[in-house]
Amino acid sequence: MFSHHVRRNRKFMLLAGILASGILVLPSGAQSPAPGGTTAQAGTPPAAGLSHRNQPNHFSKRAEIYYGLVWGVEDLSVKAVESGEMIRFSYHILDPVKAKALNDKSLEPALIDPEKGVKLVVPSLEQVGMLRQTSTPEAGKSYWMAFSNSGRRVRPGDRIIIQIGQFSADGLIVE
Repeated sequence: MFSHHVRRNRKFMLLAGILASGILVLPSGAQSPAPGGTTAQAGTPPAAGLSHRNQPNHFSKRAEIYYGLVWGVEDLSVKAVESGEMIRFSYHILDPVKAKALNDKSLEPALIDPEKGVKLVVPSLEQVGMLRQTSTPEAGKSYWMAFSNSGRRVRPGDRIIIQIGQFSADGLIVE
């Protein structure tokens, strides 16, 4: 009698899994093409064909642990702002001692798009100064910096690298 319930439960779980996967797949098929009218090319990974809004900007669990333990940061994100003329990188401080390099004024941050061969820098505006927070990092606070993206060479969906001194965050996706 017990095995009958187990088999019935397995069938139910299998059916629920099939239905859930069908529900998740259907909306992506109904998606409009990405800006610029391009669609995913054959041979690209499934996630690459999805709109950038649907792609999580998360690292693997191992990478999240690495950035938390080694660099004292979490919640790394990169977003196109100001109609794409600026790219904003933000992060949350876990350990201010380990994260000190990210706010170090003497280190020049760079945003690199290796696929396009583009390197962006944080601009310094005459009346405002560097578009970057360089105060002493505090645990529990979020910080940001903005990279100039004149010509909109880096676009949402691009995979980029953020480098600040020895700190390097590879594979971030621009939102």
